[in-house]
Formats: sequence, C-alpha cells, structure tokens
Amino acid sequence: MGIEFQQLTRADTAIWDPEQDETLVCLDVHQETHDVKSFTFASPEGKRFNFDAGQYFLFDFPTGSDGEARCYSISSSPHRRNAFTVTVKRVPGGKVSNWLHDNMTPGMTVKGQGPLGHFIRPKGEKRKLLLISGGSGITPVMSITRDLADQYEATDIVFLHAARTPSDLIFRQELASLATRMKGLRLQFLPETVVGEQSWPGLTGRISPEFVKLAVPDIAERIVMCCGPAPFMAAARSISAALGVPPSDYIEESFDAAVIDQPGLDVEAQPVGKIYQVEFSKQKKTLDVSADHTVLAAAKKGSVRLPSSCSNGVCGTCKSKLVSGSVEMNHNGGIRQREIDAGMFLPCCSKPLSDLVIDR
Repeated sequence: MGIEFQQLTRADTAIWDPEQDETLVCLDVHQETHDVKSFTFASPEGKRFNFDAGQYFLFDFPTGSDGEARCYSISSSPHRRNAFTVTVKRVPGGKVSNWLHDNMTPGMTVKGQGPLGHFIRPKGEKRKLLLISGGSGITPVMSITRDLADQYEATDIVFLHAARTPSDLIFRQELASLATRMKGLRLQFLPETVVGEQSWPGLTGRISPEFVKLAVPDIAERIVMCCGPAPFMAAARSISAALGVPPSDYIEESFDAAVIDQPGLDVEAQPVGKIYQVEFSKQKKTLDVSADHTVLAAAKKGSVRLPSSCSNGVCGTCKSKLVSGSVEMNHNGGIRQREIDAGMFLPCCSKPLSDLVIDR
C-alpha cells in the first residue's frame, strides 16, 4: 500500500505538533537481530519532527477491540527530522511486541503521541559520558550516540552494552562502524555467554563492580546514562555509586521501574484522608479510594486491571475516560490539553476530589 506525501520545500515544511498531531505512517521495517526489529514512522502530511535524543513516543496499537498503548524509545538521530525510528524486541508472551513483529508493515498507520520523556543528555558544558544499556534498553542511548555522530561533535564516550549472547547485541555492526569514525567513542560489549560465536575477544558475564572498574576506570568523572531492565539498572546504579559517581551525575530511563519510590503505592502505610467511591464501569468493580492516594495506586491494591508503565504522569499508558466526578491531576506531559478537555485523565497521577466513574 503506497502513501503519497505532500511535496513541500524545506522552508514550507510544517512541524509535527505534539498537542494536535497523532497519525503516523510506517515507512520501513528492518530486522536488527533474530528477535529485534526497527520500525520507522513519518507524518502522512510530511511534517518534520523536533525531538531530543533519548525521548520516546506513546503509541496506540490496534491489537484488539480497545487497542493497547505502549511507550517505545526513539533510536534514530534527531537530526533526521523527516521520520523517526523505534526499535522493539519481541517479548515471549508480549501482546504488543508480538503484534508489531507479526503485523506492522510499511504503509500501515497508527496513532502516536510525543515526543515525551526527560532521558536527555545534559546540555551546556561538554562532559565525558558513560552510556550503559542492557538488552533493548540500548534504544535511547543509541539515539544519543547517533545524535553526537551527526553533529560531528568532539566526544568522549564509553558505550557499555550488555546482552545475553553476541548475536543479541543490537546495532553491533553500526556501533563498530561509528567507533571507527568517532575517535572519542569506545565500545565495551558484555555478552553473558558466547554461544554461537566462533571467537570472542572480550570478557563475558554480568555487569559487576570489577568489570566496570576495569572497563571505565574514570567512571567517577563521567555523566552516567543507563537504560535497561529494572534489575540491570539497579545493579548499574549501585555500582556507579560505589565507584564514586554522585547521584546528580547518574541518569536512568525506565518505563516499568518508575513505580519504585512512587508515593501512594503502599496504601496501608499512608495516612487516610476522605474516602471516595471509585467505580470501574467495564470491570464492574467499585473501590474505596482515599483522597490522599492516586487512583492507580488504589486500583493496583484492589486488583483492578489498569495498563501502566511510568506511574508518574509521563508516558500516558494509563490514560482513561473519566465518565463522572473530578480529580486533582499533576501530570508530567503524558496527556494533551485537548484530551483533558474531552474528559480523559491519568489515574497514575490523579487523586479523587469526589466519587468517580471511570470507563475501564
């Protein structure tokens, strides 16, 4: 299925408006590894994208009657503004990742919101970087690396990427090529095992203080940016701190680990304010929710099924229709004003101000 794009000159090209635009068309699907694909999207109207390396898009995929929302980090360079790419690993049993791998083809359209997120390289004074990633967590740090490569900016980067085997090292060949052109880029690949590899010149195993100290002896002088599974990031955070990296120089990204330290999740441990009745109409469940707690926190406690990722109003995954009632919502960019005007809200960062009926 072909898609015709408006022929616009550079001077006349419109810019993607995160508050208004939402339709994206798939331009390309590329197999990166045996279980990872990259999907490139553009605006059907030819609009150009403004985003920072490290940000992500929230997609609504037509996987069922209600669809599914998921956040995926941009892996492409922000300097290539006519389109952007997300890179997705097929997760065993994963509803959306499997749907994407099996169904997404060039020419298909989806809804997307973004760019979103704050996993962005600190601006201002140029600093040495340590980019740490595990598995598919490589996508935002790859965007940062591509950004620096496209700028031809002087860099001092250690790129440490861990994976199960060498064949699971996403962007392996491209990173090796970049390292030949970016004189300040040093790669450290860490496969857990070397199954299927004829010859492996480096170390193997899991991330450890001993490995990081050997691979990055000046880690305390670097800004550390980390993305990966929650246990991997917990290990990287602990190791970085033990090796002298101050908390202000450690930045991490995660869509499923942000619930850690999120106020209100432990409902019984919090002081109880006024109690409101919150009805989840589709699930035919009604909960007592304190005015001191978020709707999502109470839903989790009450075994109500609500999709969620960041739990702090950034990603928009939990976006829901508020049929009646009012809430106090303190979001961080995960919902548009026109969606709020239409009655949508984010349960993860909303506390009830009255009895509620939610279309969930």
